[in-house]
Amino acid sequence: MSEIQNALIALKNHISEEIIGQDVLVERMLIGLLADGHILVEGAPGLAKTRAINVLSRGIEADFHRVQFTPDLLPADLTGTEIYRPQQGTFEFQKGPLFHNLILADEINRSPAKVQAALLEAMAERQITVGQATYPLSALFMVMATQNPIEQEGTYPLPEAQLDRFLLQVKVDYPNAEHEKAILRLVRTEARQTEKTLKKVFTPISQTTLFEARNAVLDLYLAEPLEDYLLQLILATRKPKAYGDDLASWLQYGASPRASIALDRCARAKAWLSQRDYVTPDDIQDMAFDVLRHRLILSYEAEAEGMTTDDVIKVLIERIPVP
Repeated sequence: MSEIQNALIALKNHISEEIIGQDVLVERMLIGLLADGHILVEGAPGLAKTRAINVLSRGIEADFHRVQFTPDLLPADLTGTEIYRPQQGTFEFQKGPLFHNLILADEINRSPAKVQAALLEAMAERQITVGQATYPLSALFMVMATQNPIEQEGTYPLPEAQLDRFLLQVKVDYPNAEHEKAILRLVRTEARQTEKTLKKVFTPISQTTLFEARNAVLDLYLAEPLEDYLLQLILATRKPKAYGDDLASWLQYGASPRASIALDRCARAKAWLSQRDYVTPDDIQDMAFDVLRHRLILSYEAEAEGMTTDDVIKVLIERIPVP
């Protein structure tokens, strides 16, 4: 392995020591960083979503900011605002939370459309506009938004256009009994730590190293037959009739070309983190769920039958032959 790969594997192991029982979330966060995308995380409260991105931000040379999305949040609370300085007789722009490297948008669906739109511009264009001025954001910029699947009252569902801007939608589940026991021990250890008994400090990796890792991921080998297979998975969501009348009745709208790009980059990133220099069909199939589950729109027939997007993706993977 190269030094860059060693550094990212060490970061992954470090986060896994701090976030016990959430290996999928840890891996997906690193894939999001390597693929230069944003992540939507859905899970019940108390599953270490905030802690995970906080630990990640300390593992790289990046700053982190958490924004609690509420119904009274305003776009300026994210982007910043111009403040009048009477001494100079001019307006001065005061930057908002979006000018940090890593953003946790906690319970994003609790804020109205104007706030979501302000975040959408930042995610899509890597810039924000205030008045007549446009301000670029950092080269390293990732949003990890969370949604609570339990309470939907008083929420503002994200529009399809914004959902498509997320590279991945990750579902976080409860840890098993063994992992939860380890969590109890970790929390007790942290609670009684003093300055003399602090645990070892992880040396953060530089942003330069992270950008070099992104280039290495892009250079990873993907065989042309596998590239065609990846595209076939996406195209089948748009023309599902070729793979069965039931699929055609379940899918109302398929995935956009942005999904093809996301699946390509995520499959490469997963293979790279697995210390391989080539992509396998398993990489593509594993990432297909997180890449596609928020991009597919099911029909009323599918909902009536109790189908979920994950069910449809599973059927697609079963019916499309692997080269």
